[in-house]
Amino acid sequence: MKICVFCGSNAGARDDYANAARALAATFVRNDVSLVYGGGSVGLMGILADEVLRLGGRATGVIPRTLWAREVGHRALTELHIVDTMHERKQLMADLSDAFIALPGGLGTLEEIFEIWTWAQLGVHAKPVGFLDVGGYYAPLMAFLDRAVDEQFVREETRRIAIVESEPERLLHRFKEYRPPAVAKWIDREET
Repeated sequence: MKICVFCGSNAGARDDYANAARALAATFVRNDVSLVYGGGSVGLMGILADEVLRLGGRATGVIPRTLWAREVGHRALTELHIVDTMHERKQLMADLSDAFIALPGGLGTLEEIFEIWTWAQLGVHAKPVGFLDVGGYYAPLMAFLDRAVDEQFVREETRRIAIVESEPERLLHRFKEYRPPAVAKWIDREET
């Protein structure tokens, strides 16, 4: 199994975030899961990849040429793909992966996981989408999305696509049990 992880290019304000990245790496290696990620050597991305490699696992990076040129690309990965654009990066990471996890991160992390979540909603893929909620980092976001459901801007079945756990082992277990929801009927509705 290959799991794509979206996460910060910064380490964050608390040691909990780096510790969670290391715990996720250990969980991957114990369960023979290969890492697919953005190819960076800094922040949580670098911590995660370094730990996977240190423990003898596999780490595949996908990085745009412009970021590689700024010397933030990881130079010791199992496999590295250098692409031209951020769009190509996201598509290739999605193609290479069987599931997706968001560790804590900023705008890029949110944009990436939301695009993947939207693709699941639209039936572009039927792969698990998860959030590793370190120290309640994603709790306010999930509360906002619950409100979006209440206000009828997000469908309940769409909201349920996201699997949220605070422990890596539990998140991986739920991925193994994952059954994709049926694509919403409204997507196939013809315009009148």
